[in-house]
Amino acid sequence: MKICRFNHDRIGIIRQQRVYDITPMFHDIPPAHWPTPPVDWMISHFPDIASQLGANWERLENYPLEQVSLNAPVANPGKIVAAPINYRDHIAEANADQQINHGKVYTDISEYGLFLKANSSLCGPNEIIPLPIPGRRTDPEVELAVIIGQRARNLPVDQALEAVFGYAIGIDMTVRGSEFPSFRKSADGFSVLGPWIVTPDEIGDPNTLDLSIRVNGQLRQHSNTRHLIYNVQRLIAYASAMFTLWPGDVIYTGTPSGVSAIQAGDRIEVSIERIGAMSVTIADSVP
Repeated sequence: MKICRFNHDRIGIIRQQRVYDITPMFHDIPPAHWPTPPVDWMISHFPDIASQLGANWERLENYPLEQVSLNAPVANPGKIVAAPINYRDHIAEANADQQINHGKVYTDISEYGLFLKANSSLCGPNEIIPLPIPGRRTDPEVELAVIIGQRARNLPVDQALEAVFGYAIGIDMTVRGSEFPSFRKSADGFSVLGPWIVTPDEIGDPNTLDLSIRVNGQLRQHSNTRHLIYNVQRLIAYASAMFTLWPGDVIYTGTPSGVSAIQAGDRIEVSIERIGAMSVTIADSVP
């Protein structure tokens, strides 16, 4: 199943290139009250709706996919967790490029842990992303994004995938420099997520997915999640050992080699096998 958020405040299911609006099915669910829990409301309640979908398809309002505006499929993540160096070839290129390492020597994710990105950095497909620091090298990094579907803490590796709601494409935008990653990767628009969430039954093994990124049509990165140092389930378990994971939390799993600079006017296209493709455009600077 492909689940999307579209036209700002609508929830949809994509079938055969059409978006079926399931927003009315959520109307009987009580709204969250302040102080709101650290969860995404739609994702936490989606299991209550899923069982009703089978008999309702023909009655739902629906639209051609190309006529709707897709948004980030998670509206309110409790947190965005990211893996800094989780492909061996990316570690090698980072250590060989002083513009990336700035004097650091990268070894393994087990020594660097994870980092958090600001929730305000979240954006969806087809958006325009401003460069926050003109003159500083900025790179887009394609990544498999994992969306958590249930509360989880201290998960065993062999049970970690049970906590997954679905998968999406992520672009981890990065200003190169010596500052901490959370600072350089948290500008507005720097956590691109989309174009929709694909449920685990349509993905199968998340550790066998081709992923790629093109800038202005030129291939920059191409790899497969089989090359992750910490595979998806190990990464989820690793995160849950430090944080309580909540429905709607997003985990960016890391990027392969091929990172390179972009500039204003560039168009970035990313794709991941069994998920789909999306694009964003780079703007000159923050307005």
